[in-house]
Amino acid sequence: MKKTLLIVGAGLAGLSAAWTAAEQGQQVILVSAQPSERAQSVMAEGGINAALDTKGEGDTPEQHEADTLRAACGLADPQAVHGLTQAAPELVRWLDRIGVQFNRTESDEIDVRAFGGQKKKRTAFAQSDTGKQLVTAMVDAVRRWESEQRIVRLDHHTFETLLLDGNACGGCVVRDDYTGEQMPIQADAVIMACGGMHGLFGDTTGSLANTGEAVAELFRLGLPLANAEMIQYHPTTAKRGGRRLLISEAARGEGGRLYALRDGKPWYFMEERYPELGNLMPRDITAREIWRVRQQTPVYLDMTELDSAVFEQKLSGLRDDCLTYLGLDPKEQPIPVEPGIHYFMGGLQVDAQHRTRMHNVYAAGECCAQYHGANRLGGNSLLGAIYGGRIAAQTAMAEADGSTCSCSVCPAGEKTSVQEQKILHETLAQALGVVRTEQTMKQALHTVQSLSGNLALLGQAVLLSALERKESRGAQFRADYPETKEEYGVAAITRYTQGEIAVTWGELT
Repeated sequence: MKKTLLIVGAGLAGLSAAWTAAEQGQQVILVSAQPSERAQSVMAEGGINAALDTKGEGDTPEQHEADTLRAACGLADPQAVHGLTQAAPELVRWLDRIGVQFNRTESDEIDVRAFGGQKKKRTAFAQSDTGKQLVTAMVDAVRRWESEQRIVRLDHHTFETLLLDGNACGGCVVRDDYTGEQMPIQADAVIMACGGMHGLFGDTTGSLANTGEAVAELFRLGLPLANAEMIQYHPTTAKRGGRRLLISEAARGEGGRLYALRDGKPWYFMEERYPELGNLMPRDITAREIWRVRQQTPVYLDMTELDSAVFEQKLSGLRDDCLTYLGLDPKEQPIPVEPGIHYFMGGLQVDAQHRTRMHNVYAAGECCAQYHGANRLGGNSLLGAIYGGRIAAQTAMAEADGSTCSCSVCPAGEKTSVQEQKILHETLAQALGVVRTEQTMKQALHTVQSLSGNLALLGQAVLLSALERKESRGAQFRADYPETKEEYGVAAITRYTQGEIAVTWGELT
């Protein structure tokens, strides 16, 4: 029986889910506030991980799995990570077949580079614009099904709320951003692929379109969050206006070096403290080290010793960004860097098949917590989005019964005003930094509780999750609880029921 899947979000997770369902003959409605070409996925630079072993290092999916779980610090779902890393090589080869212009080796194999937290080179890349290449190829792949009306796009439409009958979903309400009209759309299953919670902070490397409003509405409706406190600070960003420019990990993967001046001479502190991986330690560790050094002196990323061919063939996009937005040429001068919010490991709680706690609702990509635990490896986000979208669609197709339930349209939650959003951004940024304390987080919670709307509610959930995890693990480092504690080696599950937010502990599944 033909089923209708409604997918919210048209980045890589949404495109992957749409292609998977349409390829199996199902009907897809693809809802997004902006076209795919403006999704946050386009902004990804460094690459996508897969144990292709084109460098002859003996890399395997099992080693990829071990690195991913090690970085996750016990908070990722091992079953899900196993599926992700086993599928990665063929998934990347499929992307190659549909037209992604990956960099090649001299023997015409897909080239791979070193990335943080991984002992083997396994990050396939397309210069420093991998996200653009992946989205372009995926857009072309789904156009065939759009031409046959198996995929119907609703660009410039914003998710408002779900259509519900108890704990069962039968579609959602979307708003036409041009006319303001609200449209209830029935579907056999809803897949949320709406991106991370960047709207809680504003000053991140992410897209301004990733408001977090959809996740906030689902949280208000009772869907729990997992690991909401796990917010990844990318070690190397640069300020540009009110935003953050990402200086891709690819720069360090190709030989860029972090340093600060000590006694007037360059001090390569990462290489001194971590001789095995040096500048390519996992992001949580590198971000904290830069943060500590920056309490005394600026930190720089030096790429001036890289060969010109590296910039031309592998880092041209990164160099263009530095020239355009910073007025600096990384070939000629070091780039001042500091940690900046980049990715949300936490999000909607899903199991290994990408089910949420609500019947007929699934989630994939950065909006859900699944593969990354307490710290994401660079190169695993693009992989997790494409693989997760595929799994979510397969599960939805298998479980949808072919008929929508008798659902009602309920009012969506209140929006947080622009003025209150500014207070929210400043408050959360101060409290949920690279290093956190109970005092600052409690003060922030008091402020956020005085605000109204869905985003303020979501902000409270993130703060409470961070407060309740009285330890340091991965992206959460607490100066007042610097040790990692065995009893917290499980996910923080945050729920909103009957007007109260509660944090409990358990497995992702």
